[in-house]
Amino acid sequence: MSKKNVGYVMLFTVTIAIIITLLYEFNIVAVSASFMMAVRWITAVVLVANAVVRKNLTTWILTCLVLGVFVGLDFPDLAISMRPLSQAFIKLVKTIVGPILFATLVFGIAGHSDLKSVGRMAWKSMLYFFCATSCAIFIGLAVINITKAGVGVDVAHMPHEELPQTSAVAESDLKALEHIDPSVHGVYKFNAFIRDTFPENIVKSVYENKVLQIVIFGVIFGIGLAMVDEKKRKPLIDFTESLSEAMFKFTNLVMLFAPIGVGAAMAYTVGHLGVDILKNLFMLLMSLYIALLVFLFVVLLPIALYLKVPIKKFIAALKEPVSIAFATTSSDAALPKAMENMERFGVPRKIVSFVIPTGYSFNLDGTSLYLSLASIFVAQAAGIELTIGQQLLIAFTLMITSKGVAAVPRASLIVLIATADQFGLPTFVIAAILGIDELMDMARTSVNVIGNCLATVVISKWEGEFDETAAQDPDFLTKSMS
Repeated sequence: MSKKNVGYVMLFTVTIAIIITLLYEFNIVAVSASFMMAVRWITAVVLVANAVVRKNLTTWILTCLVLGVFVGLDFPDLAISMRPLSQAFIKLVKTIVGPILFATLVFGIAGHSDLKSVGRMAWKSMLYFFCATSCAIFIGLAVINITKAGVGVDVAHMPHEELPQTSAVAESDLKALEHIDPSVHGVYKFNAFIRDTFPENIVKSVYENKVLQIVIFGVIFGIGLAMVDEKKRKPLIDFTESLSEAMFKFTNLVMLFAPIGVGAAMAYTVGHLGVDILKNLFMLLMSLYIALLVFLFVVLLPIALYLKVPIKKFIAALKEPVSIAFATTSSDAALPKAMENMERFGVPRKIVSFVIPTGYSFNLDGTSLYLSLASIFVAQAAGIELTIGQQLLIAFTLMITSKGVAAVPRASLIVLIATADQFGLPTFVIAAILGIDELMDMARTSVNVIGNCLATVVISKWEGEFDETAAQDPDFLTKSMS
């Protein structure tokens, strides 16, 4: 059977399955659970057949993502036991991050010896990051004030999970803060953040996956190498070029495991959460997804259209990294593929290797939006009225505290707890919304990846270095990179 015919069968089957599912969920037609299970797995067989015929990695990733949902719904215990597979995939991808960042940064800077361009990229990137995250924060505030998702929520009867015990502030800094006037605590914390962006040991930074520290080291090393005589510089430049090419090939091999890792991650999420918890916090979840869609279509899409970015090709370049980010809730897992695809799309390697990793600390659009929305939700659920001035103050605080959160595990939760404490909001509400945090994390991580990929195009266009012809090739995602 041809690809076209298989596509038609898949479209018909999925459409019928969606209609039956809606009729079942809204109790319009009485359908047994076993019948629904049969519908799901007939759909699964058709999806797998479509993936086999198309022989496309993106299709396999999306297919396994759906299969993971089915396994989580019908075999929750089996789904939970599949978590090690998703963890193995993320661990494997994280081995790529350090070497690929170092190699591409050093080669991008020292290979061209244009040190002025590094400075230009830095201030242009930071300006764009600040504007984008500010828009995200204010959209989050606007949507939660319109939907009022937290008003009337019975938090007491929701499942509560234990809040993370880690703090965004190091223990040594907490002791230092005890001896400093509270009026300058913010200054100390900001200076501590600046301090922690610098690596004390590059091997340790790579081991701990401290992306920003690797970027700082790579930039300084690249600048230093660019200042060395040509004869002594060439061997290291050749080495970093070879290393970056090898790591991109390594990425392609690791991505062959992506369908299994993505499917296992989705199965685990659905299996251990179940669907009942969605009913309790449906409005919050929908508010977040609506706000993220508003951000995509009101902020990022107009930017892309203004810059005349080929939207269909851009979406094609985003499919794999975004689907990986969505299922694994890990920006790191999507980083190598995002970097490779943006380079294929026409963004120079030196810009990709600087903007995307830096954006992982300073341009977390989805996370920033979530933090503003969740902060007001907490106040609404607790019955606390916040004035416009107080909400703007929260927004201003988040503009600062949301930067660099990627360096801390479950960072968005920690920043949310810190913000709630600072403004006198109850943290027990946060414990209630932790149940759906992974479902929210899927969406905000995906938007983080989309925002950072678009940022590379913005900076490359701004620098006048975007290759307009690269994405015009219909096979731009599969051609070997020069």
